[in-house]
Amino acid sequence: MTENQNEKVPVKTILAALDTGEYDAESSMDELEELAKTANAEVLAQVVQKRPSADSATVLGEGKIDELAELAKDLGAELIVFDTELTASEIRNIEDIVNVRVIDRTMLILDIFAGRAVSNEGKLQVELAQLRYRLPRLMGIGRSMSRLGGGIGTRGPGEKQLETDRRHIQRRIEKLESDLKELEQRRSFSRSRRKKDNVLTAAIVGYTNAGKSTLLNRLTDAGVLAEDKLFATLDLTSRAVELPDGRSVTLIDTVGLIRRLPHHLVEAFRSTLEEAANADIILHVSDISDPEAKEKTLTTEKLLAELGCGEIPVINVLNKCDTVDYNIPEDDTTVCISARTGKGLERLLDLIAKNLPESAKRMKLLIPYDKAGLLAEIRALGKVLSEEYTGDGISADALVDISLIHKAEPYVTSDQ
Repeated sequence: MTENQNEKVPVKTILAALDTGEYDAESSMDELEELAKTANAEVLAQVVQKRPSADSATVLGEGKIDELAELAKDLGAELIVFDTELTASEIRNIEDIVNVRVIDRTMLILDIFAGRAVSNEGKLQVELAQLRYRLPRLMGIGRSMSRLGGGIGTRGPGEKQLETDRRHIQRRIEKLESDLKELEQRRSFSRSRRKKDNVLTAAIVGYTNAGKSTLLNRLTDAGVLAEDKLFATLDLTSRAVELPDGRSVTLIDTVGLIRRLPHHLVEAFRSTLEEAANADIILHVSDISDPEAKEKTLTTEKLLAELGCGEIPVINVLNKCDTVDYNIPEDDTTVCISARTGKGLERLLDLIAKNLPESAKRMKLLIPYDKAGLLAEIRALGKVLSEEYTGDGISADALVDISLIHKAEPYVTSDQ
């Protein structure tokens, strides 16, 4: 949402950052620019200051803030986005000098989330994250909104709550937490039901814009939004796909990750991300053509470890291999693919089948007619792929649940 309420007109924006050497400021600013563009910003310039620590009042030093104010005036900037979290007093102090609305990295990401959440749970999670983040900053942000109107960083339900008092916001937070807890209980019940019904699941995880949704669409025709933008997908999507060994696995697309993912967002979307912790296998998708693929892979691996996914088998899915001109070694847990063209997907499905816990086994059987009840058990817990009634009994090609393998083994045919 821009100041003139026209989504098609980009907001003229300057990006600002303090480089203390704590992280790679240049890479972080490049990512911030991508986030800004996703939120419909026209990035006019980047301002970065190197100094040992932040100025207690304005983050950047006095001279740099004055330079930022002059640049904003010369370029006609409508918004300044800082690549760090700002307090209410910092927002006020900076705005008093630059006379332009100021938001931070987290507010920008929350704005993108607010514009892209589709499901009821996604919208509740976004609103809760907005309110939790904005509550301690009400004085600074409220003043900013009243003085300079709406725009990037003000989208979503949170804007209405900022016009009310803190107690009302706190009550709203408690209501959202209660609603989300109820939804999480339903999700937990669904997970338990899947386990009980022996439904195998594969969580697709990875950095935002790595191609997760494109992969899901290619494998299952899921019709999930797949754009060359950060956070194109926020809501959970799951679709089943059949594996070469006859088993079926449910693929679950999860929200994309980013470097320095704000704590508020990890908490808000933990229920979604926990689908990975409850999966039978994890597909870690990375964009191999990205110069920062290694660093982004480490970001994903770190969060998976925090979620307790250490014991779950992981397949490293190296996407966009059709865009590089060098060979990438593959092994039993690594596959090179192109989700766009379909290259490597057959091998990916083979690896999923190979790395999934053994829950069923494909068997060719000849079952005597007086043991036909076994076929009914196999059908109930597994899958009968084909059957033929012969003079010697029922010839069947079946996916036999692991609990029935010992019963079926006496009837395995010689052409197994």
